[in-house]
Amino acid sequence: MTTKNTNQDKIGFQRLIAVFGIILFVGKIVAWKLTNSDAVFSDAMESIVNVISAFMGLYSLHLASKPKDEDHPYGHGKVEFVTAGIEGALIAIAGLMIIYEGINSLVTGRVLKGLDWGIAIIAVTAVINYLLGYISIKKGEKESSLVLIASGKHLQSDTFTTLGVVVSLIVVYFTKIYWIDSVVALIFGFYIIFVGYKIVRKSLSGIMDEQNPELLNSIIDLLEKNRHTEWIDIHNMKIQQFGASLHIDAHITLPWYYSLRDAHNEMEKVILLLAKNTKRTVEFNFHMDDCKPISCPVCQILDCPVREQPFVKKVKWTAENVTRVEKHTVV
Repeated sequence: MTTKNTNQDKIGFQRLIAVFGIILFVGKIVAWKLTNSDAVFSDAMESIVNVISAFMGLYSLHLASKPKDEDHPYGHGKVEFVTAGIEGALIAIAGLMIIYEGINSLVTGRVLKGLDWGIAIIAVTAVINYLLGYISIKKGEKESSLVLIASGKHLQSDTFTTLGVVVSLIVVYFTKIYWIDSVVALIFGFYIIFVGYKIVRKSLSGIMDEQNPELLNSIIDLLEKNRHTEWIDIHNMKIQQFGASLHIDAHITLPWYYSLRDAHNEMEKVILLLAKNTKRTVEFNFHMDDCKPISCPVCQILDCPVREQPFVKKVKWTAENVTRVEKHTVV
């Protein structure tokens, strides 16, 4: 599948989430009118956040799919982190709204009505939300889309809230203890705030180019397992994420006596190795360094014609030494 088709597929699915968000919001408003439940009202208010977030996600996916231009040489992928962060904040605000409504219900007291129809409507919205959320997360993980992952987690967090409302309504239906649904709403309000915090935290890490240890280690393990003798070391590696794309900067140390063509060919082998084994679109910026006498003790070219120091040991490539600015040496 081409990148263009993949982007259109993501945009189409996000559009579906937005449409269902509106339908489910209307359903919850109907349930609130039937039951007079503050918990149901809070759940409906959270659905407003779902709708806003869905359209924000749709806009960010559309923007992120645009090609690079003069003003955005790295593309527009960073917008996914921004919109995901806003969505996380909106989720946390929805949690605060639920807590407020729950406390208000406990203080004022409220009699519920029409619980049978209300329970049925809310239960259906919970099932639909969970299925959409599950599909969105899986699709986001497959296509490295933070927007789809954030949307999916938002939908699933809404599902857990809705299930809490359903359980509380069922209990109230049989016991007539009306404060129960308010207590349940409070519990899930705090849970939603926690989910929102995690999404905001992840989006900020992307905006600030925080190192992704799992991604970094997977790339370094690939290089270590397939390293050539001529690749004396790889250092000063940095990885940036722009939406679903990656940008990898690194320095590779090669024998100083190589011709420019030979050195470039070796560098291309490294890039080709990473490109073939990475599911994402990757842009590389590799710098070729010539070896120095300090490199001799770790250089595995044993028949090197210009060696100045004896070989001591092979240095295993790790996240610690590959990300250092300095060339590898024997410590």
